[in-house]
Amino acid sequence: MLMRSFLLFLIFFGNLITIQAQNYELGKVTVAELQEKLHPIDSSAPAAILFKKGKTVFTYDEKNGFSAIHTYEFKIKIYKKEGLKWADQKVQYYVGYQNLNEDLLSFSNVVTYNLENGKIEKTKLENQGAFKRKINEYWNEKGITFPNVKEGSIIEYKYVLKSENIVQFPDFDFQYSIPLNYFEYKTEFPEFYIYKTLLLGTHKIESDSKIVMGSQNFSNEYGQSRSMSYKQINSFYAAKNIPALKEEPYVNNIENYRGSIKHELERVRMPEQPVKDYALTWEGVALTIFKDDRFGKEINKNSFLLEDVKKILANVQSPKDRMNVIFQFVQSKMNWNEKNGYYTDKGVEKAYKEQTGNIAEINFILLNMLKWAGIGANPVLVSTIENGVPVYPTRTGFNYVIVAVEIDDKQVLLDASRKYTTIDILPLNVLNWKGRLIKSDGTSKEIDLVPIKPSRENASITIKLNENGKIDGKIRIQRTDYEAYKFRVQNGNRNQDSYLEKLEEKLGNLKITDYAITNKITNISDPIVETFSFETENFVESIGGKLYINPMLFYGTTKNPFVQENRQMGIYFGYPKQEKLFVNLEIPDGYVIETLPAPIRLSLEDKSINMALNFLNDGNKIQFSFSKDINNSIFAADHYNALKTLFQKMIASQNEKIVLKKA
Repeated sequence: MLMRSFLLFLIFFGNLITIQAQNYELGKVTVAELQEKLHPIDSSAPAAILFKKGKTVFTYDEKNGFSAIHTYEFKIKIYKKEGLKWADQKVQYYVGYQNLNEDLLSFSNVVTYNLENGKIEKTKLENQGAFKRKINEYWNEKGITFPNVKEGSIIEYKYVLKSENIVQFPDFDFQYSIPLNYFEYKTEFPEFYIYKTLLLGTHKIESDSKIVMGSQNFSNEYGQSRSMSYKQINSFYAAKNIPALKEEPYVNNIENYRGSIKHELERVRMPEQPVKDYALTWEGVALTIFKDDRFGKEINKNSFLLEDVKKILANVQSPKDRMNVIFQFVQSKMNWNEKNGYYTDKGVEKAYKEQTGNIAEINFILLNMLKWAGIGANPVLVSTIENGVPVYPTRTGFNYVIVAVEIDDKQVLLDASRKYTTIDILPLNVLNWKGRLIKSDGTSKEIDLVPIKPSRENASITIKLNENGKIDGKIRIQRTDYEAYKFRVQNGNRNQDSYLEKLEEKLGNLKITDYAITNKITNISDPIVETFSFETENFVESIGGKLYINPMLFYGTTKNPFVQENRQMGIYFGYPKQEKLFVNLEIPDGYVIETLPAPIRLSLEDKSINMALNFLNDGNKIQFSFSKDINNSIFAADHYNALKTLFQKMIASQNEKIVLKKA
């Protein structure tokens, strides 16, 4: 499928290294490097990473067992003023473990190099340039601010992260918003631990792996020196000239496309112990999650809900009606504390009493009430857009849970944590490729999160034009499904006067009167309908006795969002959508039509995007229609040129004018 085409898997065994390792060492700064004014490949780059080196090794002590030590070294060149922000470096590390000690992070070798009078000047970081802060109960952050940094500087630093978490390592990113000239990453894994290795991005890297002998020296509980020997897998990854990852429009999560190497523990094979699988199959992932008390027990903890279920379902018979009543009850009663997760924090019973909970607690309450109502429901694990796409079996790739219901031989998805969601309408950041429905018996299946049905925005406008170019108009706008949901999220709590002030500005500084809206925050399963009258002189030009009218009015687009020559990332529209505009224009007395724009129909080859403009003249009236159908939510980057061309042609047609002349 499309998203998976953006994620390239490599098996890192048996490949021969063709990149010759050079002497990339901290402290080896040259005059030529400091004199360099522009990046040799990307002259627009404000800075560049001259090299990044990483290494992950294991250490052992008898009390805690194996731990991981991750070491990273950076050398960065500042070319322009915009690159000075790279003089501030921050690293987050995890401190919220239940059964492990906190991660430890330390910086060293923090140096700024400048060229002064032809000589290299070296400035080391003083203590006041380092800082630490607590982000939340799970994460801390350490950072450094380099001294004496200016255009032309080179900065270097090293940091070491020590962690008892050997299940999942920090990602080794090798692509940033600036070019990276060279990276290398070495790992040394004892044979007891088998890791799944995943390469993200589209960049070919060189790799090599070999089995060697490893050893650990440690002290036993009596202070006596001991050692152990074992086989270990040493791997090496490297690449040159990684281009900058630049922001582009219509991207779901740029992290899905960042060049990166990931490792997650798949299996443990300790001597004389049973083999322990961690994330080898989706079934194994599902079973592991269900066994956790904060999941499995909580979706079966429902006796405290029975009385309320009986009360709200009195005289409600059909399964669909029962589902709707329960969903609206939970949605109204519960308040989200803005914490994601598929595990509960305080538990469903306490959350229910306090009427506040995290995502898991709210949707587990919904699931439990549905079960009491005799409705088949199961949890669905989700990775939100900002969390990325879990394309291989992993429990750490998910960060959210919703509910799937089988009703009337159909499956619908529910999330009661937000006030404007409805049946099969989820928060926008949940529309992220696939979810994983899991059952108590450990089985699971993949389900689509992105809707098939298009959401619509239809507008009908009647306008009367006078000979001075003034327009008096009336408009009716109807929004359905996700278009309605998005409108409610953006405007549901906004004061109407404030909204209209922004709307008048957005639509070209016209004047709005007789405004009305239905189903804004009530009947939220129904479409939103806006109606209003307006006056404007902004869409008509009078030149040489002729009137030039933009038929698209405030719906017109003048700039193509796709301007890059090439595209690295997929094009993400969120959900299928349909836009229709119908304009009925009455021309002023004494004028006739000189020119109407030519009708046009445009489509991608596979009909995944269709656009059309059409005109019809009937006496003193002109009927104009525009439609745009986007039938997929995401398009692969190799569709970019065709899509860019299609949008450019349509924008050109949209900006053709109706020309009226005096009779």
